[in-house]
Amino acid sequence: MLEGTSPEGAHYYPAFPWTTYARMRDADVADLWTFMATLPPQDRADVPHEVGFPFNIRASLGGWKLLFADDDWVMPADTPELERGRYLVEALGHCAECHTPRNALGGPDKTLWMAGAPNPAGEGKIPGLRQGQLDWSAEDIAYYLESGFTPDFDSAGGQMAEVVENMSKLAPEDRAAIAAYVKALPPVQ
Repeated sequence: MLEGTSPEGAHYYPAFPWTTYARMRDADVADLWTFMATLPPQDRADVPHEVGFPFNIRASLGGWKLLFADDDWVMPADTPELERGRYLVEALGHCAECHTPRNALGGPDKTLWMAGAPNPAGEGKIPGLRQGQLDWSAEDIAYYLESGFTPDFDSAGGQMAEVVENMSKLAPEDRAAIAAYVKALPPVQ
């Protein structure tokens, strides 16, 4: 979860968002494991990765980790609410995995943190959340994460609908903290 390495020592591909989970607190990792142990086993067998050369060489992921993996916070947080929002966005929620563009090697472009990115599914774009890109109020953002409804009377679609389904279960204070974090993002230079 925290280092992107399987129990057998194999590197995980960063499609599993261990690069953001690396910021998780140990107690939250333990709680998540406890929860997952309550889930019923799946009937479906694991499917091997279909990754072309040279990406199918797992050892090369060690080099990728040296270049791009760290557990440093991206955005500063100077209040308890922003610290909570940062933790929820940058660690548990792994929001930047979709909302931040990638460089040619697949590493996140932190200069464009949360500024929007091509949709990994190949169609359209994941919207940017920085000032000047998303000019909703903090209350609008928190309400969107609870209900899926935008201030423009639209609704969440695609994978964001699933995100909203999960975010709606958070405490209102957590959604407010996420909204405060998003509102604190700087404009794109």
